[in-house]
This record gives sequence, C-alpha cells and structure tokens, in this order.
Amino acid sequence: MILTVMVMETMISMAQQDPYFSQYMFSYQSFNPGYSGSQEMICLSALNRQQWVGFSNRPEVTVMNVHTPFRLFGTSHGAGLSILRDVIGFDKNLGIQGAYAYKLDIGPGRLSMGLSLGIQNRILDPEWNIPMGEGFSTPEEDELIPTGKESQVIFDIGVGIWYQHDRLFAGISSTHLNEPSIRYTTTSGESYLARHYYLTAGYSFLLPNPLFEITPSALVQTDGKITHTHLNVMLLYNKKLWGGVSFRPGEAVVAMIGMELFNGIRVGYSYDYATTSLQNYSGGSHELMLSYCFSIRVERTPERYKSVRFL
Repeated sequence: MILTVMVMETMISMAQQDPYFSQYMFSYQSFNPGYSGSQEMICLSALNRQQWVGFSNRPEVTVMNVHTPFRLFGTSHGAGLSILRDVIGFDKNLGIQGAYAYKLDIGPGRLSMGLSLGIQNRILDPEWNIPMGEGFSTPEEDELIPTGKESQVIFDIGVGIWYQHDRLFAGISSTHLNEPSIRYTTTSGESYLARHYYLTAGYSFLLPNPLFEITPSALVQTDGKITHTHLNVMLLYNKKLWGGVSFRPGEAVVAMIGMELFNGIRVGYSYDYATTSLQNYSGGSHELMLSYCFSIRVERTPERYKSVRFL
C-alpha cells in the first residue's frame, strides 16, 4: 500500500524534472538568471529540502546561489552562480550554472535580461530487488532497464527576465532551453530534460505600523504538462523577523518562519503538510535556508595637503 501511494504521488508531484522549494523567494537565482545582481549587494544563499521524511530513497535537494551587481563601460550588469544537487531514488544529479544579466532602466523601474550556461552530471545508480517466482523478469532481460551505474554530462541553457520597481517585482524564465538529451550506454532508450517555464510576481505593502510589511507573491512552475502553483503571503517585522504561509493547490500547505541573526546573516525554516493521502505515511517535508548579503566598500586613501601656513 505504501509503495502504491508513493508511486502515485511521485507521478503527480515529481513528474517535472526540476525540483521546487517552498522558500522559493530566497532562490530566484536558481531558475531566473535575470535576477542576478538585483539586490545591489553580493548575496549568497543555500537551501536544503528534505522531502517526504520517513520514506527511503526520498527526494533531497540542495541549492547554493551567489550573485552580484557590477558596472562595466558605464552600464549596469549582474553575474551569478548556482550549484544544485538533486537526489531522488536511483537518480543523483549535480548541476553548475553560471549566469549573466544586462540591466536597463525602464521608466521608474529596472529591467534585467539574463542568460545562464552550465553543465549537469546526471547519474543513475540502480539497485534492483526482483521477486522470486514466475512472471518476473530481470533487468538484463529488458533493454530499456539500466543494470549498472551510469553517468552522463550534458550542456544546459536558461534565459530569464526580471523587473523591479520600488516594492513591485516580477519575473519570467525558462530552464533547459536546449532540451538536452540523456542517453545511457546500457539501455536503448533515450530521454531529455524538458523545457520548464517559471512566472513569478509579488508586491510589498507597508502596514499602518511602519515596522510591519506584508508581501503576497506567487510562483507558477510548469513543463507544459505538470504545473506547480505556489501562493504565498509573508509578514515581515522590522526587516529582521518574518513568518508566512504558502498553499500549493492539490499538494500541500506550508508554514515558514525566519529571522536575521546578525550582520545580515538570515536563517529560515519551512514545513510542508501534504494535503494528499501521502501525509498518512510521511512526516512531511522540511526545508532550511541560510543567506547573507554584504557590500564591498573600497576605502579611499587619505590625501595629504600642504598647509597654507607653510607655503
């Protein structure tokens, strides 16, 4: 029964090849290269997601991002780097993506157009347990089933646009633009990374008490066949404490909290409560976030001036 439930949930929730994070608002860099350098500071972040706690071979995803703005030839630019480790069942994948964004002032806001280039190391390491008896075949008897560890490196491309104005932000992007193919040597089948699309937007409202602000936001993630929709509301106090709730229709309700510890170091935690039958067999999904933004200021060398008294 448990195996049946997990297989059904996997077909519904994991049909997409890109993982998702409940605290997506701290990881725009990982799926939209146009976001690079948008904070006007050097920003680092890391998220770790432990999904469906209680199951063996469950999904576990870690992403690390860094991005920074810079000026060149009198214009504004951004650069970033994302490292993603995605493990689920037999699949153990590692991706490294570099990003560049060109920034334009459009009216009162700023538009950033980004491109990402990278590689992914796709690893398949199966361990088959075949029941005894008639009617069951071994992996060696089916040319579409891999029998040993396989590894393949593929080239990956992504694009994205990010817009910011005062308290408004919005972005649209696509990953796996080139839809790279994946072919393992021990099988005759071939698969590919499907093109994924992301659309996000949000707005921060100041409350009557200026120490509080509330930010509703949404993220839609789709590969054209399966769609994940994230609806979030976040309450921020004094720009140092926050709490929020998210809803993924047909999937989960999420609670999240976080705070700034010191010198710009922030930590966050979220918990997913599945709204499907999976919750009867799992301890939910947990996610941890760590981020830090800082500026590099070059100190000017003091200059000496002769006193007019000694001229």
